[in-house]
Amino acid sequence: MKLIYVAIDGMGDIPIKQLDNKTPLEVAETPNMNALAENGKTGLMYTVGRGVAPESDAAVISLLGYDPFKYSTGRGVIEAVGADLDMQNGDLALRCNFATLGEGKALIDRRAGRSLTTAEAVELADATNQQIKLESYPATFELKATLGHRAVVVIKSKDKPLSGKIYNSDPAYAIVNGLGVAQEKVDMTLKTVDPLEDTEAAKNSATLVNELIIKTHELWEKHPTNIKRAAENKLKANVLLTRDASSLLPNFFNINKHYNANFAALADMHTELGIAKLVGMHATLLPPPSGNLQQDYDLRVNALLKALPKHDCFYIHLKGPDEPGHDGNWDLKTKIIEAVDKYFFGPLLKQLSLKDNLICITTDHATPCELKVHSDTPVPLLISGNSLGNSEKEKFCEQKCANGSLGLLEHAYTLMPKLMELRKK
Repeated sequence: MKLIYVAIDGMGDIPIKQLDNKTPLEVAETPNMNALAENGKTGLMYTVGRGVAPESDAAVISLLGYDPFKYSTGRGVIEAVGADLDMQNGDLALRCNFATLGEGKALIDRRAGRSLTTAEAVELADATNQQIKLESYPATFELKATLGHRAVVVIKSKDKPLSGKIYNSDPAYAIVNGLGVAQEKVDMTLKTVDPLEDTEAAKNSATLVNELIIKTHELWEKHPTNIKRAAENKLKANVLLTRDASSLLPNFFNINKHYNANFAALADMHTELGIAKLVGMHATLLPPPSGNLQQDYDLRVNALLKALPKHDCFYIHLKGPDEPGHDGNWDLKTKIIEAVDKYFFGPLLKQLSLKDNLICITTDHATPCELKVHSDTPVPLLISGNSLGNSEKEKFCEQKCANGSLGLLEHAYTLMPKLMELRKK
């Protein structure tokens, strides 16, 4: 029996007044996921743990069966591997945003209005790599634009190793027990990067990152790309926001050997791609969203069906509902959830038999529209297969899952072993 494990990014939510105190998943028309619920079991799950509003990296690490507090070394290294940058122990990797800085240290927008194209980001990154030299400590760097406002940077010391034990310049995320955690109340101020520990390596790392932030702001403020954006009444991408520094490669066990199975991942983002590579999966980065939901999900279904004969277990990460959650757009979030059901699960279930496939659907975290950030809310969970049917009419949503037979899982990393046992049965 094959395992098809689907994480719908940011799908979870909390009741919204404008939706009669229901969530987008609850009001969305999802006949295909509902049918799976009728042939399966449901529950709720904390992806990382109670009280933790996780970033996607820690959540996905947990979804794949690894305790993030034990295995995670920071998102930066995962982004670097996902972006095919050379990363060795002692190098410093950071997840970055192209953002908009106003007067002083006031941040206008952490994502440059979400209007920055990947092509524009590449222009800014190329200019940075060509024109900026780090001088505060002997080091080189490479900045790589990935998708839209997102980027990753790797800094390499010419002398002693660097350290990921530094604070974020991005005020929306804090470092808690070594993991990036979303902040519910954000002080929109560019933070100075300070060392998290009193070591030479951490101090040198903080100094280098601060230097890079200052120099990129000076370069980008007057760069032709931003002059053009300003003329078009778009926000400038004039500052580099950094977070989740890391300087060590994670020591994941090989997932294929551990479960005696052949895993593959289809990822929408470099974060999931990097994790999949590091745990030993055959990993594929899917094309970025085109704006045509049917076309995008058709492509993902076809990619999965094409790979199906070659592997035993599949992890599919669909970005969809997360961005409207961050934007507080419950109407769009609802429509995207409906599109996932109609254009992804609809065609897929016509090609698959539940007698031969175990399907798990969940999300890496909740992104409540009211909060516009990730939250520690437990997320809906569904496991479906021919032998799991409960013969009850079910709506796949947070409220129904709260009463599901799977109960409440305290940590997502306990889910993968359960799925592998069910697959054997």
